[in-house]
Amino acid sequence: MRLGIQIGYSGQGFADAVDEVCAFEEAGAELVVVPEAYSFDAVSQLGFLAARTRRMRLASGVMQLYTRTPTLTAMTAAGIDYVSGGRFSLGLGASGPQVIEGFHGVRYDAPVARTREIVEICRRVWRREVLEFDGDHYRIPRPGDYAKPLKLINRPVRDRIPVLLAAMGPRNVALAAEIAEGWQALFFDPRAAGRVFGEALSDGLSRRDPLLGPLDVSVPVPFALHPATPAILGPHRAQLALYLGGMGARGRNFSNDLVKRYGHPDEAALIQELFLSGRRAEAAAAVPDDLVTATSLVGTPDEIRRRLGELESAGVTTLLVSPLAATRADRVRDVASLRAML
Repeated sequence: MRLGIQIGYSGQGFADAVDEVCAFEEAGAELVVVPEAYSFDAVSQLGFLAARTRRMRLASGVMQLYTRTPTLTAMTAAGIDYVSGGRFSLGLGASGPQVIEGFHGVRYDAPVARTREIVEICRRVWRREVLEFDGDHYRIPRPGDYAKPLKLINRPVRDRIPVLLAAMGPRNVALAAEIAEGWQALFFDPRAAGRVFGEALSDGLSRRDPLLGPLDVSVPVPFALHPATPAILGPHRAQLALYLGGMGARGRNFSNDLVKRYGHPDEAALIQELFLSGRRAEAAAAVPDDLVTATSLVGTPDEIRRRLGELESAGVTTLLVSPLAATRADRVRDVASLRAML
């Protein structure tokens, strides 16, 4: 498994966070992933990281596919790949209607079909083709007297930038397995992965172009070489409550749907009801203990080794850790220890 670092959303203390990423690089981390929800954009931070890191690969985790035109997405990816010397992977995701329609004012529709078209357009741009595309959702150039087919002026560092798709639902997971270099699986429970994702992965892989290579399966996890106490797992428990309860509306919450498929339908419904009623502490307390444990990487060295075996058996090839230790020195030490275990 590769070892990556996932930085947080808040943007507070970014210079210190980047200093720490550089220390993680020296400790053996191979990748840093920058998220983008309704936070600061990922692109500006990735440019800064490109200048400060030397070997680490960079990825967006993930850029929202509705909020940029397909060609701007391709241009941006090629630009980050250029300033980083060919170290960027384009992480894309559909987000959800609450963010896309509520924050961006853009209609949320046809996420699977739009994802397929955007990936194809990006790859044509990176190959410097004269861009003409007639899809169900994107038509380039638009009809009109002034529209003219164009190609990217610059020569990209690579004509095939790796694409990483974030996906939870069966159709999205199948699409990632079919067309992308990688799949990012949020709140991944290795015990349930075969049952929940197996059919979709098999379906997508059956149509996969061999030239894409093996599918990289990346999993974000909070991480600490520390006994799994309630205090250290508290932030992860709260994050699960936020996503299951508040990152989506009743009837349209993808994280909540995933946890139901894991086998917690009653708990998922209760967490959402409590969270949306403003009872956030109760919502966090309602998150099943085994879900908190299964979707984190916290424990003694022996427990961590056992969990790594479970993740590997479930097909995980990249760990994206968010170190939890109290001090920078301890976080860097933990990352170095995990690198040695891997």
